[in-house]
Amino acid sequence: MTASAPLTVAMVAGEASGDLLGAALLGGLAHRLPDGSRCAGIGGPRMSAAGFDARWPAERLAVRGYVEALGQIPGILRIRRALTQSLLADPPAVFVGIDAPDFNFALEHTLKQAGVPTVHFVSPSIWAWRGGRIKKIAKAVDHMLCVFPFEKAIYDKAGVRATYVGHPLADMIPMRPDPAAARLRLGLAPDGPLIGVMPGSRRSEIALIGPAFFGAMAVMHRREPGVRFVLPAASAGVRELLAPLVAAHPDLPLTITDGHSHAAMEAADALLIKSGTSTLEAALYKKPMVISYKVPWLTGQIMRRQGYLPYVGLPNVLAGRFVVPEILQHFATPEALADATLEQLHNEANRRELTELFSEMHVALHRNTAELAAEVVGDVASRREGR
Repeated sequence: MTASAPLTVAMVAGEASGDLLGAALLGGLAHRLPDGSRCAGIGGPRMSAAGFDARWPAERLAVRGYVEALGQIPGILRIRRALTQSLLADPPAVFVGIDAPDFNFALEHTLKQAGVPTVHFVSPSIWAWRGGRIKKIAKAVDHMLCVFPFEKAIYDKAGVRATYVGHPLADMIPMRPDPAAARLRLGLAPDGPLIGVMPGSRRSEIALIGPAFFGAMAVMHRREPGVRFVLPAASAGVRELLAPLVAAHPDLPLTITDGHSHAAMEAADALLIKSGTSTLEAALYKKPMVISYKVPWLTGQIMRRQGYLPYVGLPNVLAGRFVVPEILQHFATPEALADATLEQLHNEANRRELTELFSEMHVALHRNTAELAAEVVGDVASRREGR
């Protein structure tokens, strides 16, 4: 971008994954925007550290499931109304919606109608469920930034401009993990089998899946006393949520770390992990895993009826087949989770196959995402300004 006049780039990121994507984008924009330019809106701590002006924290948009979201809708709608009014009163050069589709698409539609160019970073899973949303997306989004290679063709067919930019996690995570170094950083014993346990960081996630995950650890400890566990807690609040489960299982050889989820993944020999972006991180660390989740019955029924794929975990979605087990809802008993996790831990042939497959995924997703995404956003902004 050659313009010298400062520009305003508005962004909205939801949840920790959106904050990570936003921070990567801001890093790419740093040398593209004219001096004095401003990036502002809704973002998380990583974005703020990169110079983003967050009027509201990204965590205010974090919801899970249909039923659970009901109590949060009024507050989220108030935020969206206030932000919409602000952006219409002082239009930015470009608006970038980062994930958070239910919040961002309505906002993007309004801004696009008002003449503000809109870019959306991370396609919703229209290839997995609710495919009809692409018509809504076409009305709201000028340019879609896709993080998975197969998504661009979907948008090309629908007449929506799209660019495959890869996934920033593939840029951040080393192609060859070093478990020994990760164990040293976390102060864990260098030898012996280690299972990473990741039940999530939201209250609802821990309440629903936490008891089964801790029960599974107890079963595995009884069967194989030499197995140890590591569980990364994202914050002090998460530690508090975990405290009753820890107290109920005082004999577990469990280390709870303050954050450091990537180090915990890298250190582990296998993972018991809740469904979500963390499963992609686990695949990039080349780890055997068992994917699980539990949601309230009604939420589960809605998701099941609107789904197109037989799998929910990103490693399976990207592979196009079941390469790691998924144990969901009422099937996720401690015994079933323990059985599957120990199989992932000990099956060396499976480990070799997954390492090869996940390495191929890593290569496919590694595209210098920050620079590619920033190039698109910068070009859209410069066209809007007539430069």
